[in-house]
Amino acid sequence: MTIDGDVTRRLVAADDDAVLVLLEGRALVLGAGQLDDDAHRGALRVISRTDFLRRVGGGADLSDDEVTRQAAILDAEVSELGG
Repeated sequence: MTIDGDVTRRLVAADDDAVLVLLEGRALVLGAGQLDDDAHRGALRVISRTDFLRRVGGGADLSDDEVTRQAAILDAEVSELGG
């Protein structure tokens, strides 16, 4: 699993402009301004913090089980991108 509960929890705890991305096989939480810098060029945008919170219908008070479940869903969605 590339996207796990830890990175999903970091996304929830991040600033409003945060984005979950994949870069070189790693899941990262970046500020929107970091997406265009040289160190993160080519990162695959998975979901923004705003869209994630809208998706789960709540705020930063998600249970650990829900965070882990949502991480597994995101990971499966990303895995399906490859065909």
